[in-house]
Amino acid sequence: MNVIALTILVSSCLAGIFVVCFIGEFRRSRNSSPERDSLLPFEDEN
Repeated sequence: MNVIALTILVSSCLAGIFVVCFIGEFRRSRNSSPERDSLLPFEDEN
C-alpha cells in the first residue's frame, strides 16, 4: 500500500511541475512571435 501512495505522490508532483512550466511558457510566448524569437540571438546586449 505504501508503494501506491508514494507513486501517486510522485506522479502528482511531476504533474504539478508540468502544469506550472506549461502555464509559464504559455504566458511568455503570448508576448512574442516566432519571428521575434528567431532574431533574439542577434539582439545587442547592453
